[in-house]
Amino acid sequence: MSQLGQPVRTGRQQKTDEYDEGGFTFRPATKEQAKARIALQGVSGSGKTWTSLALANGLSGGKRFAVIDTERGAASKYVGINGIQFDVLQMTRFDPRDLVKALAAAAQAGYDVVLVDSLSHYWKGTDGALDQVEKHKGKYGNNSFAGWKDVTPMQNEMIDALLSYPGHVVVTMRSHTEWVLQENDRGRKEPVAMGMRAEQRKGVEYEFDVVGAMDVSNTLKILKSRCPALHNQTLERPDGGTDIAKPLLEWLNDGAEPADPTVWIDAATAEDATPESLLATYREAEAHGALATPFLHPAGGEPTNLGDFIKERGTALKNAQQ
Repeated sequence: MSQLGQPVRTGRQQKTDEYDEGGFTFRPATKEQAKARIALQGVSGSGKTWTSLALANGLSGGKRFAVIDTERGAASKYVGINGIQFDVLQMTRFDPRDLVKALAAAAQAGYDVVLVDSLSHYWKGTDGALDQVEKHKGKYGNNSFAGWKDVTPMQNEMIDALLSYPGHVVVTMRSHTEWVLQENDRGRKEPVAMGMRAEQRKGVEYEFDVVGAMDVSNTLKILKSRCPALHNQTLERPDGGTDIAKPLLEWLNDGAEPADPTVWIDAATAEDATPESLLATYREAEAHGALATPFLHPAGGEPTNLGDFIKERGTALKNAQQ
């Protein structure tokens, strides 16, 4: 029987194309107007749904906004109060990829504000990330840790779609109190509340500009804020429109007019687009961090993002020329 030769370790071959060869270009920093990325977390009964609706209404300037509802119609119970009007999409399964589809549909419809109530379902609800791990672990000998190999990209794409949505985004998250045992002054161990933990992937709060936690007395404590006016604020029974949206909009609108993603979408879908024009569009969108902008594929209506669509079409046109 022949002997196998010694294994030879080779460097990982990575497939590259012209879209991956943009290099790294530093540009002068400028402050542009931006869209809000806000997360409100709290226990049941803390008022996060109503506060987030008032906040979304304030961000929209009183116009209709979109609500992606996972809470069995909870948001709709408030419609019409204080003149708040919105369109709702009821979700009954919570595959992270379905949220990407819903965001793409909202972007296509032109909603300037979208509220996800709540984001926690896409973590631990039916078909959420934790359910997906259970479904995929069978491929890896029932190893749950290995199952994350398939699920982590789903979670990352969902977060990218939220952050790249071409409008304001507000999400709510369920939370629970974290307790730890600590020694008291009598030398005995006792449980001590160490704060609120959102039911979502650990560290998700870093993705948002403003994160607030609400308690059962309807008090909102700002845990994190890039907006100086909201930093370390504690608001009792806050009005989402005046107490949060107003100072936030003043901060967000202080800057140069931002680039409009629809310009790149129009250029990417133009009938007279060429491989060269698409590559240039890709580079411009890349420079503005807009490649993950969600929208619906013009051909089949499936959700995609700006970067993937441009690459797909540019590659197809280039192959057709050869």
